[in-house]
Amino acid sequence: MKIARRSRYIGPLLLVLSIVISAKAKDDLVLTGATIYDGSGSSPVVGFVAVDNGKITAVGDGQPPEATWTIDAQGLIVCPGFIDLHTHSDSGVVSSTRRACVNYLMQGCTTSVTGNCGGGKRLVGRFYDEIDEVGAGTNVAHLIPQGTLRRYVVGNEDREATKEELQQMRDMVQQAMKDGAWGMSTGLIYSPGIFTPTEELIDLAKLVSLQDGIYASHIRNEEAELLPAIEEAIRIGKESGCPVHISHIKSAGTSNWGSAHLAIRTIEEARTQNQRVTADQYPYTALSTSLTPILFPGWARSGGRSKLADRLDDPELAAKIRAEVTKKLADISDGERIFIVRCSSYPKYAGQNLKHIAEAEGSTSLAIAEKIVRGSGASIVSFAMSEDDVRQIMKRPWVATASDASTRLPSASRPHPRGFGTFPRKLGYYALREEVIPLEHAIRSATGLPADIIGFSDRGYLKPGMAADIVVFDPDKLIDKATFDEPNHYSEGIQYVFVNGKVAVSERVPTGALAGKALRKRQKEETQMTPTK
Repeated sequence: MKIARRSRYIGPLLLVLSIVISAKAKDDLVLTGATIYDGSGSSPVVGFVAVDNGKITAVGDGQPPEATWTIDAQGLIVCPGFIDLHTHSDSGVVSSTRRACVNYLMQGCTTSVTGNCGGGKRLVGRFYDEIDEVGAGTNVAHLIPQGTLRRYVVGNEDREATKEELQQMRDMVQQAMKDGAWGMSTGLIYSPGIFTPTEELIDLAKLVSLQDGIYASHIRNEEAELLPAIEEAIRIGKESGCPVHISHIKSAGTSNWGSAHLAIRTIEEARTQNQRVTADQYPYTALSTSLTPILFPGWARSGGRSKLADRLDDPELAAKIRAEVTKKLADISDGERIFIVRCSSYPKYAGQNLKHIAEAEGSTSLAIAEKIVRGSGASIVSFAMSEDDVRQIMKRPWVATASDASTRLPSASRPHPRGFGTFPRKLGYYALREEVIPLEHAIRSATGLPADIIGFSDRGYLKPGMAADIVVFDPDKLIDKATFDEPNHYSEGIQYVFVNGKVAVSERVPTGALAGKALRKRQKEETQMTPTK
């Protein structure tokens, strides 16, 4: 009797179980008929990519598995989500208005690396926690900003750190690595990075090396002293044990055009000696930064803006400063190649070059530059690189693609267009239209290569078990639309973007999903981090 009663429930129970098992047997998503580039630089294959629970479950050319959502990707390219090794999105990814990172998602970016050029968030653990409170549009990995640490401990002074100050910075580096930083960055044209001795950088980088972190550097000079600056970075890597990464590699200044091959040779010589040296690049002939470090010598900037103003009021020091600034202006057509992006003291200057402003005011480019730095300073765009050098650099297999921009919304300002167009420009313009590099090379420069450089083991490639960071684009339509005159335009051709398996762009429209998370580097358990003596 009891058996009979129980049997009444067995049939319905088995039916429910079969439904559950059947449902679990389906993947969340399958992209079918796609042209697949897996991030390795290999030739593409036509097939499917299956995703379930935020992970890639299968990649193949046979019969695709069943899925809850099937997207016909015939005629479209599917590849890993792009990894931007060089952003300044530290504030943006925790901003209530900009953390969705739409300008990056519309380029196909799924991961942003922050803390670059030695600047950014100092407290790594707290920063990661802020990101994970509600998520972000992209994943975020952070580098220790050496300049921020030094400013906190030493200030903006041109002097060596004391033993006590150096130990304090060591402790901060150790804690940051424990909290999941992926390495340390420097900005050696900016204060206070410019005042940091090489030996101090080696000392701190040794602690980074203990956790297999990288040393990423905006090197001391990207103009006439480019080669010594690269050699310094290589030395820091060699003596500390860190892999070296040169940020936004370039040869700037008209007198230095054509020198990119020398920088390439220097790096490749180090690589032949089994040293890990890589670089990244944004595919434009213009750079963007602040006016002061571009024109005014480092020694004159010690102590900050007020001290610079004091030195400009000193006849002897002012003459020395002006001589150096005049020399730099001569290398950029007397300021004709420098355009003001933003200047709070003189808003009307926005969109104009220094030479034009000077002519309009019956002044000189030197006087206008001095006037600006005595005020608020200014953000600038400088057309300082040659197209041929840009093309030569991007052909190297160790050069990743990176924007050197930040998460932003379209506005009335006129920033560098790289914040809206870097990746589609590299793939759509240089690879597909100009055929400067093969498409598989361009895709690898934005996926597998940056993953290898920073040390990701779970993303950057389309392989089973990897995080489902995926971009789907139309090769016939992929192109950047942002220009220097109209920089606030989203790129075209990105059809879908998935971040950790969740759709962030669907049929060319951002969904508003905050599927990105903080990517914390795992600490090596067997390594005991001890301060360098």
